Amino acid sequence: MRWLVGWSSIAASFGTAGRVSGQRSGQRSSQGPGQYGYGDADGPGYGSPGYGRPGQNGPGQDGPGQDGPGQDGPGQDGPGRGGPGYGGPGRGGPGYGGPLRGGLADADHPDDLSPDAERTVHPVGSQLLWGDPDPLWAVGDWRPDEIRTVTADPADPFTRLAVLGCCGATDAELRRALYAARGGALRHLTEWSGSYTAVVQAGRRITVLGDLAGARPVFYTPWAGGTAYATAALPLADLIEAQLDIGHLAALLACPDSPEALGDGTPYVGVRRIPPGHTLILREGSREIAGYEPVASLAVAAPEADPDRAVEGVREALVDAVRARLTAPRHAPDTLVPDPGPVPGMGPADRRAARGAPAPAPGVGADLSGGSASATLALLAAGLPGAPGTVLKQSGERLLAVTFNDLTTPQGREDELERAHAIASNPRLHHVVVAAAEEALPYAELDGPLTDEPGPSLVFAARERRRLAAGSADHFVGHGARQVLDAHPARMADLLMDRRRRHLLRPVAALARATPGDSLLVPFSVYSAARRLARTPYRAGLEAAAARLREGCVAGGVSTPVDASLAALTWSRPGPAAAWLTGEALAEVSIRLAAAAGRPPFSLRPGEARARAVLTRHAADHRVFEQAVEVRSQRLHAPFLDNQVLRAARALPESLRVQPGARAAILRGVLSSAGVRDLPPGWGATAHAPNETATRLGLRAALTSLLDLFTAPLLADAGLIEARVVQQALLDAADGRPVPLDGLAELVSMELWLGRLLARRGTCWTGTSTPRRRAVPTGIPLRRPALS
Repeated sequence: MRWLVGWSSIAASFGTAGRVSGQRSGQRSSQGPGQYGYGDADGPGYGSPGYGRPGQNGPGQDGPGQDGPGQDGPGQDGPGRGGPGYGGPGRGGPGYGGPLRGGLADADHPDDLSPDAERTVHPVGSQLLWGDPDPLWAVGDWRPDEIRTVTADPADPFTRLAVLGCCGATDAELRRALYAARGGALRHLTEWSGSYTAVVQAGRRITVLGDLAGARPVFYTPWAGGTAYATAALPLADLIEAQLDIGHLAALLACPDSPEALGDGTPYVGVRRIPPGHTLILREGSREIAGYEPVASLAVAAPEADPDRAVEGVREALVDAVRARLTAPRHAPDTLVPDPGPVPGMGPADRRAARGAPAPAPGVGADLSGGSASATLALLAAGLPGAPGTVLKQSGERLLAVTFNDLTTPQGREDELERAHAIASNPRLHHVVVAAAEEALPYAELDGPLTDEPGPSLVFAARERRRLAAGSADHFVGHGARQVLDAHPARMADLLMDRRRRHLLRPVAALARATPGDSLLVPFSVYSAARRLARTPYRAGLEAAAARLREGCVAGGVSTPVDASLAALTWSRPGPAAAWLTGEALAEVSIRLAAAAGRPPFSLRPGEARARAVLTRHAADHRVFEQAVEVRSQRLHAPFLDNQVLRAARALPESLRVQPGARAAILRGVLSSAGVRDLPPGWGATAHAPNETATRLGLRAALTSLLDLFTAPLLADAGLIEARVVQQALLDAADGRPVPLDGLAELVSMELWLGRLLARRGTCWTGTSTPRRRAVPTGIPLRRPALS
């Protein structure tokens, strides 16, 4: 798991952060000849010891240059592993008088001279990007080209930009963007191709930008008189020793795609996330959350975009997203990387197993499932000029395309495999088929790494990891295409609000044809539900959803496309696992919905609001998927979740998106514009993933283990479920009775995640005076009494 973490504290400006060896609180600092601060005769004024205790510095003086290293006296630096200073890793810092290191002194009293007072808080296995008073670290196995930092001016080392991830911008573009960001303009920092996180420092102002989808979220929590932030929630939970937020876990199970129920919370009390499309702005510890996307006017309706130009915009964004990955430096994991040391949630045996795992193939690859999304990425990557799969920059190298063949369920996926073979006949593709039987069924392996948050992909992680292990060091996946390009059923209500009834004819007719038996009432039912949603205000819709939860009126699942569309035509609907929650848990989630009804919505259009909510949920699940199936030295790339691709997709007219087969038609137009026109028959047919037959077979094979898992579940200790009810549901699913299988996957995944979280031995932080900082130090909170 890779993440970045930092903080901004108002206490740092008064010298309480960055204590150094032998320096008393309130010791008077002398102003050195450097331009940017006050250097102390014994060392840096703001610096703090980094990874180890520094040695003794001599009585030297500050360096005379604006950015050059300061001159130490005759004393020698010790072996402490302090990070680089503001002006570079020299023996002295620029103007501040010494090497500025990241950390916050953990002393009980300002005058405490004990050894504990000289220790600092810093992440385990981290590399310091810049130091105090507002330090920033990168943690995990980041590649060198994935961490880029630029400074606006050598004379101004405190105005700088850090970009972590895959970013298609050049160094010159980053520097120009930093000049604009210094003045407050931020949106242009999110307009480059790729998937990345940007952090801007301008003096004591820190700005952290999240993405539009939520695949690269930003979390924050109050700490040390200021605010700590990170791109993962677990490190912040360890930092403040946060307890579990049982209400948030209940909302994840009851209404997973309703941001009104989830809010800005996380599974940890006190740790919050910024909404997608927003930034976290810190000024000496004080924080502000602001959006960087323009808000459409509600007074004047925007004209409908031209469909051809909108599809062309999607093509350009997708091509740029794929090219950004292809032009990045290639990585060939021929040799095993050294052990990075302690990893949160992994013991020595786990680390040894990870080191011994087979490395992915060098170069670039892609999934090729037979669906339109993965095939589009594979064909675009193979068709761009250059050598997409090579490491040595030789011409003629082919892109590695991986197809998974489940031998336990040969029926029903023949057409997809045939389309994959037909697409792989492209001479620039090297096709690899990964075949597996019972060992790759869902629920086959219930052991795995600890992810940042729970997600339904935990029960399928071993199955997906087997496929991805045959892939390349950089691997494209088609995740997010359905949520980005397809129209949510609630968009039919938006069309009614715009008086575009004629555009409903084709989708309603397609639903009628997909309904077995008598389908005469389908058009009337769908039109009535869309009309009712268009006339239902946001507040009334959420209050009705809260009332349904309080009364226990939660559906047990859907069986036909019409049922799914009718269930989606609402402001908020229960999730598939809501039927197994206790009445107390449902009542608490209903309180959350009722409270959210009084707040202004993000959008008054139900289709737009529900589509954004579903995309946000999918992006969060994709992030958990990346962590659960992580193969060492491999990077998964999901271009459909990039900012520019998402912006281009939002420009597609609703009348185009709601038509049957819209996603396949859009991607066909994208490939046609890119020069790929020979597509196999059945292109764009609906893929059945995850396969229901394989899921039931996996449940039957792992039934004993699952029943043991829910004999004394942690979810029952938290008051969310009754163990016997879930056990009966597992038995019903194994027997083939109609049970929402995706709801069971969510329950099992959350139970597995809770068990891994409480069983972990490690922590994300070190150097504190306390023995260990870790989240959930007291286990599951005591069960609260029932609501009266």
